[in-house]
Amino acid sequence: MKQGLLKSALALAMAASLGLAQPALAGKDDNTLNVAFAAEPEPLDTYKIAGREGLILARHIYDGLLYKNLDTGEILPALAESWEFTGPLTMEFTLRSGVTFHNGAAFTADDVVTTLTTVINPDYGTRYSISVDWIESVEKLTDDKVRINMSKPFAGAVEMLADALPIYPHEFFAENGSEGMTRTPIGTGPYRLVEQEPGVRYVLERFEDHYEGSPKSGAGIDTIVVRSIPEMNTQYAELMAGDLDWIWRIPPDQAAKLESRVQIISAPIMRIGYVGFAPEALNGDSPVADPKVRQALIHATNRGAIVDAFAGGASKVLNTPCNPAQFGCMQDVTQYEFDPEKAKALLADAGYADGFELEMVFAAMPRPTAEAVAADLANVGVTLNLNEQQYSAGIGKWRNKEIPAFFSNWGSYGIGDVVFILSNFFGGGADDLVQDPELAEWLKVADTSSDRAEREALYAKAVERITEQAYWMPMYNFNVNYGLSPDLSFTPHPDEFARWWQADWK
Repeated sequence: MKQGLLKSALALAMAASLGLAQPALAGKDDNTLNVAFAAEPEPLDTYKIAGREGLILARHIYDGLLYKNLDTGEILPALAESWEFTGPLTMEFTLRSGVTFHNGAAFTADDVVTTLTTVINPDYGTRYSISVDWIESVEKLTDDKVRINMSKPFAGAVEMLADALPIYPHEFFAENGSEGMTRTPIGTGPYRLVEQEPGVRYVLERFEDHYEGSPKSGAGIDTIVVRSIPEMNTQYAELMAGDLDWIWRIPPDQAAKLESRVQIISAPIMRIGYVGFAPEALNGDSPVADPKVRQALIHATNRGAIVDAFAGGASKVLNTPCNPAQFGCMQDVTQYEFDPEKAKALLADAGYADGFELEMVFAAMPRPTAEAVAADLANVGVTLNLNEQQYSAGIGKWRNKEIPAFFSNWGSYGIGDVVFILSNFFGGGADDLVQDPELAEWLKVADTSSDRAEREALYAKAVERITEQAYWMPMYNFNVNYGLSPDLSFTPHPDEFARWWQADWK
């Protein structure tokens, strides 16, 4: 008891020394969730936001036609109560009745048509063209039914419509545009924005008229107060003092120091690390052109030790060129255990008993991690020459076929579907230095099919081919450390979208 009081006193003293005011809101006591981000949220027009901070706020304010339950992989009805593909390039949606925007306007087909027709226009400046460039046009069929005409087959369409493309109130949006939406964000979501100092402070209140049947229904917290606090030490002090209930992206060393004082959760995210091998690089005149060499390099790398030393937490060694949380990422594949002797035998079979030198560019990965890979390969006679580059320079060398190995990471835009990763690296495009035509064809069909069973079967074949041929050395999935009030019940998800409408107090 004395030790607990002493810790509380120390935390409060730390807060005082940093010039922090005592909390005006009391978290659990008045059902207010106090949150801090280190980075400033961008203006709250979802279509213009790149950072997770702004997107998290936006997903509490706005809704899309559909919603994805990332725990089960199910696509659920949201503003659309049902939908179907009526042709290879047409989708029709029956809209939910009884939905009200935060300004009291009734939700109708006009809102869907106006929103999507506006944001697909290149002049609007939607941040990620991949999210909307598959839409050719949107038609109002009746007040409660719309049709989306696709400009191209795109299996990621459903994923995009599942909360990534929110619907705005048509009259307000048509009159005020993007600037109006950032000044006065109006959605149909479980929370409405009642106060904002852009980039500094936001107050959201639970929307009592949130529609029945929403996949975001049941919010238990009345008020969410979000502040930008760039200095992480200030966040730690406020969390320990009880001024904050939720922070994230805590470095592993700091998480270890805090875990005896607050609630720490380490959770996997969608981003993965990988080493890509390029059989097509250097005119095919590289040891990695031989599959036995690629297999040997994976067997020689102690990926488990690397994860333990440099990632930790919820990160795990991967055996697939995708994240296990993604649809289509089959896990029953060829695996390569850490076995230096097997690696040496494979190198000898390939004619490299005496080893060889190999250049590996690494970008957006820590140097110690790359050095650990190099140390492991040195133990089987392979000298890995490390070349650190900025990502843009590194990917440029890769696309120019100048390097046989590239160590980096990929986040799939935070979306749980392999359509956002496999074809980028194995579908025959600029980043595909494998150029396996059968593999590329499987991916092309899977990426354009509207039949989820067909997609899943083709992606399974593709994942097994990639692992069997050792085209990639998957490393590990990244993780995020969250710091929480001991009273808070919060479940993180791999897409890094905090779902505070699911949070509650213990």
